[in-house]
Amino acid sequence: MAGPLSTLYRKARDQWLFQLGPSEPGEVTLTMRRVFIVPTRPGMAFAGLLLLMLIGALNYNLGLGFALTFFAGACAIADMYQTAHNLARLRLAPGRAQPVFAGEAAQFELLVHNQSKCDRYAVWLGFQADGEPRQVTDVPAGGASVVRLSAATSGRGWLEAPRVRLVTRFPLGLFRAWSYWRPALRVLVYPAPELPPQPLPSSGAASEDGHGTVGLDNFAGIRSYQPGDPMRHLAWRQIARHDPALGGQLVTKHFDGGAVAELCLDFAELPPQLDLEQKLSRMARWVLEAEQRALPYSFRLAQHDYGPALGDAHQAACLRALALFGHEGQP
Repeated sequence: MAGPLSTLYRKARDQWLFQLGPSEPGEVTLTMRRVFIVPTRPGMAFAGLLLLMLIGALNYNLGLGFALTFFAGACAIADMYQTAHNLARLRLAPGRAQPVFAGEAAQFELLVHNQSKCDRYAVWLGFQADGEPRQVTDVPAGGASVVRLSAATSGRGWLEAPRVRLVTRFPLGLFRAWSYWRPALRVLVYPAPELPPQPLPSSGAASEDGHGTVGLDNFAGIRSYQPGDPMRHLAWRQIARHDPALGGQLVTKHFDGGAVAELCLDFAELPPQLDLEQKLSRMARWVLEAEQRALPYSFRLAQHDYGPALGDAHQAACLRALALFGHEGQP
């Protein structure tokens, strides 16, 4: 019982002492009440040196000793003020976070604004759970800086940004000031694509004209580029042979696949012996494979039923449905 009680005590103490709370939407300003400061080890050593200097000046009644001691102490006090001021009144705002696949590092973009007339140097940022911050930035007066922090991912779904810690020891390193911030920022984690990849499903519904989707296995020749042709089909070797001075010409590869069934990625058709995560991983792999091969594909997963299409929007919609499948109440 001592372990859980001790953990709860430390958590409650940290929440009260360091004002730790839930995520904070929008911009946040670091007021002086949110900045904490303590002496560093060099600062403690410097304090010990000041004490020895003061004792020596008292014992030998040295006027210059007193002057040097008080001057060094004043420098330490000025350093303490400058260290805290290096963080105070910074404005923090969440940036963007691009979706990733499970197992990849999620990148969280954080914006640090400095509206004062003083530059802020050597501001270190990092997630609290990772220990000492490893990203450092300088924020110019009246400017802003962008910092990207990475966090490991394991499962699919939404990943909330962990609590961020800002630390500085500028200018002399005698004091360490820090503050906490929990940005309202999250990243969508897609299922990890299956490895090794399995062949695309060959079953599907034939198109109305009897030809279906054009295959990519039977190369039929080169023709002039037409609007709507996939960029992956551009014949770059032939394009390079055309003289740009004569206007150049875009040509594309033509494939003749005959009567091919329309590619349909249907979750219900997956082998029943696979568990849920394996099925989602296979579907994710098939989505990427179909996009890479420029094969229009339909997608079916529970209430999600998307018709044949290609492109970034279609791929993102399919992967989003896979990432949030079974996570009720998550937009």
